[in-house]
Amino acid sequence: MLPNYLEVTNADNEKVMGKNKIENFGEPCPVRSLLDRIGDKWPMLVISLLGGFGTLRFNELNQKMGTISQKMLTITLKNLEADGLISRKMYAQIPPRVEYSLTNLGISLLPTIDALSNWALANIPEVMESRERYKNRNQE
Repeated sequence: MLPNYLEVTNADNEKVMGKNKIENFGEPCPVRSLLDRIGDKWPMLVISLLGGFGTLRFNELNQKMGTISQKMLTITLKNLEADGLISRKMYAQIPPRVEYSLTNLGISLLPTIDALSNWALANIPEVMESRERYKNRNQE
């Protein structure tokens, strides 16, 4: 039997281990939900930037991220705040100033993101070659 953190649910929210159904439960898998959230396109970049630069304002984050829309950055920040990975501090002044920083929980995620980034850097040539072979094979 797999440890809890390795158990997987299928599309019907049935807990599976290989091909064997273990049990059916009504709630979506919380691990999958969290991995979907932080593994999405923007959250890891936000966490990495806050980890590298410290506290940043919205516009600073927006500029450093490049191609993200303000709406998507707002959604990403709200989700990360809801998960307890970042904190939002608003200052009562004109114009309003809002700063974002990592919480201790967010800081604890940095080594994992760094490890994944290092893996990607070390293996990108092999991945790109494989993609090219796949593309060429499927164009024939």
